[in-house]
Amino acid sequence: MSGVGAAIAALRRGGLAVLPTDTVYGLVAYGLSKAAATELYAAKGRESRQPTALLLASLDLLPLALPGLPTSALRAAQALLPGPFTLVLPNPDRRFPWLTGERPEALGVRVPVLRGPAQAVLAELELLVATSANLPGGADPRVVEDVPAEIRKVAGAVVDGGPLPGTPSTVVDLTGAGPVILREGAVPVAEVLERLAGLTDR
Repeated sequence: MSGVGAAIAALRRGGLAVLPTDTVYGLVAYGLSKAAATELYAAKGRESRQPTALLLASLDLLPLALPGLPTSALRAAQALLPGPFTLVLPNPDRRFPWLTGERPEALGVRVPVLRGPAQAVLAELELLVATSANLPGGADPRVVEDVPAEIRKVAGAVVDGGPLPGTPSTVVDLTGAGPVILREGAVPVAEVLERLAGLTDR
């Protein structure tokens, strides 16, 4: 297994790494590198038209990553993040086009609650692109041994964070007039709607 230094070095040179997140093990690349994202898609067997989430080290980076983000979307993100969510947010400047798939006007964003080595890696690089470290249709990896050998082989570093919850993030689309739950995952739909409903009282 690899340590923090090896993971940071692999990502900085444009390679891939397997990191534990707050949900499942993820395959990650440096978020500002289109070439690294292309390598990630190839390793995952993912089609380029599929969107992939951007991981941010902190919520403070959100307005920098998505300039022009509407206030309503920012407030909704602040009500849910950090945590086990993937938020589909408006992308007015159409940034990170290599991650948006067929919706350049939107971008998936995560601000996970990480600990230990994974937190250190994300804090150092600030922006990572991430997808679950499995093959299409495969089970979400809860322990590092669940990560397919094909993915571990192409990763420049594999960080073992022990057993993880194993349930993927809840995906919420915040690009429209109201929230749309695209996938119920680690956080139940009722809790999501309750937290967002409270925005009208602020």
